[in-house]
Amino acid sequence: MKARPGIEFIQPYQGGKPIEEVERELGITNIIKLASNENPLGPAPLAVEAIKAAAEKVNLYPDGNCYYLKNDLAKHLNVQPENLILGNGSNEVLTTIGDTFVSPGDEVIYSEQAFVVYMLVANVCGAKSVTTPLKNYTHDLEAMADCITDKTKVIFIANPNNPTGTMVNAEQAEAFMRRVPDDVLVAFDEAYYEYVERDDYPQTLKYVHDGRNVIVLRTFSKIYGLAGLRIGYGISNENIIEVMNKVRQPFNANLIAQAAAQAGLQDTEHVEQSRRTNSEGKKYLYSKLEELDLDYVPSEANFILIHLKRSGQEVTNELLKLGVIVRPVAGYKFPNSIRVTIGTPEQNQRFIESLREVL
Repeated sequence: MKARPGIEFIQPYQGGKPIEEVERELGITNIIKLASNENPLGPAPLAVEAIKAAAEKVNLYPDGNCYYLKNDLAKHLNVQPENLILGNGSNEVLTTIGDTFVSPGDEVIYSEQAFVVYMLVANVCGAKSVTTPLKNYTHDLEAMADCITDKTKVIFIANPNNPTGTMVNAEQAEAFMRRVPDDVLVAFDEAYYEYVERDDYPQTLKYVHDGRNVIVLRTFSKIYGLAGLRIGYGISNENIIEVMNKVRQPFNANLIAQAAAQAGLQDTEHVEQSRRTNSEGKKYLYSKLEELDLDYVPSEANFILIHLKRSGQEVTNELLKLGVIVRPVAGYKFPNSIRVTIGTPEQNQRFIESLREVL
């Protein structure tokens, strides 16, 4: 059967190799995975307890409106429940944006070296992708604003950006928003929001409060350690959320994920510990990479883009043999680089030792 036009040109999304797959392929154990930007400390302890309690109710469908989680999130973010949409990961919220607002012939703007799902959304919807290069590994918001036409429907901005870990600041975001017409939707994808340490990070929820056509996307997959449960959310004005809910799949946020997310919000100790571990691990990796005379991109997320003097895929393959999983990023036009998740102190040390051996 013939697929919709454009589908045949889409490459399926390739996630980081799971530990089980590497064990099967290479027959080795004691593997560490630093490829998918997961929380190395695991899920919040309070979330684990909530998961156990919720497991006894999985014969029932979840609350399709996520009433209790929405109310907790609303208090946490200082918004109204009507400003929130939950998804099967923030990834599903991204695709719902496309399904709701993007038509064939529309234009979607994003950076050519940003999260690959933006391209997938545009292609599946039959829209034209309008891309701009990064500037100093960061979104060039001025160049993106220059690309806006009367056909522009959505602009995707990953902040911090994946895979570079860089961020646009508040001044840049404000200047950009002054140039965006009212009929264009701006999606600020803030999956790594909780890891940012800089004071000049843009507080994009103010655009929601101002009624702008902005949607802010965040997730429980990263700092809350719930990647395997797939739950994320979008924050926007009531009109945008209302129409997106017409397209959203029913029961898309599962019962266990909702319970775990509620508990994770309460586990502030786990969040703070995760921040500290990431900050300390980042400083350690910076120092060791400098000892190895390797260039890297300073990151505001929980991963680092590292430039090598040889193929990133080759180095990834050699590290695999030593039981260390990292992410090659040739698909993002960084053929001689790898992206490495910041792990526990022990994982970071093992990665450096393995990288030194491979190089």
